[in-house]
Amino acid sequence: AKGARPPCGDRGQGCHRIWNFPPSTARHTSSDSDPAPRLEGTAEYRRTMEIRLALPADAEAIRVIYNHEVVSSVATFDLVERSREAQVEWLAERSGAFSVLVAEVDGEVAGFASLSQYRERAAYRSTVEDSIYVDGGHRGLGIADQLLGALLEVGRTSGFHSVIARIGGGNSASTALHAKHGFTEVGVERQVGRKFGRWQDVTVMQLVFDA
Repeated sequence: AKGARPPCGDRGQGCHRIWNFPPSTARHTSSDSDPAPRLEGTAEYRRTMEIRLALPADAEAIRVIYNHEVVSSVATFDLVERSREAQVEWLAERSGAFSVLVAEVDGEVAGFASLSQYRERAAYRSTVEDSIYVDGGHRGLGIADQLLGALLEVGRTSGFHSVIARIGGGNSASTALHAKHGFTEVGVERQVGRKFGRWQDVTVMQLVFDA
C-alpha cells in the first residue's frame, strides 16, 4: 500500500488537488494541451486525477515514465536509462520546494513534475528550473497542464522569483504549454546536445513571478 497521500504542506501549499474528468466517448489523442480528456471506447467513462506529493512507493512508476523519454525522445538529454537505485536516491533527496509532484489517474501514476536548483552559485538561488513528464498512455488528458499549474503554485508560495524551462529538440507542445502559463522565450541554445545522431537545440523560456 502507498499509505497516506499528503498535500504539499510547508513550502508547497496548494499542490494537492483532485479533478473529476467528465464522461466522454471519443478516442483520446496524444496532445497534452487538450483542455478536456477524450477517452477511448464506446461506453462512458469518468476518470479522477489527483495531484499530490510523490511517495517513496512512486519511484518505480516515475522511473518507467522517465526512462521512456530517455530512449525515445529529446525531452531529456540523458542517454542512459536510470537504474532503480538511482531513482530511489533521486526521489529521497528531494524535499520542501524541490519535492516531486505526481499526477495520479484512477490510482495510477500518470506523470510527475519537479523544480530544481537552476545554478549552484548563491546569487541564483531565487531562480529554479522546471521538469514535467507524462506517461505516453495518458496524454490528451491535460495532465501536463495541471502539473505545471500546481508546480508554479509551489514555486510562487516558496518565494522564488523566476522559473526557467529548458525545452529540448523543438518540442512545440511543451513551448505552447509553457506559453499558456505565462512563460516567454528568452533564447535558443543552438546545437548544445547530441542525441539520436543529431545535434539538438534547447529553447529557453522564463516566467518571472509578479513581473
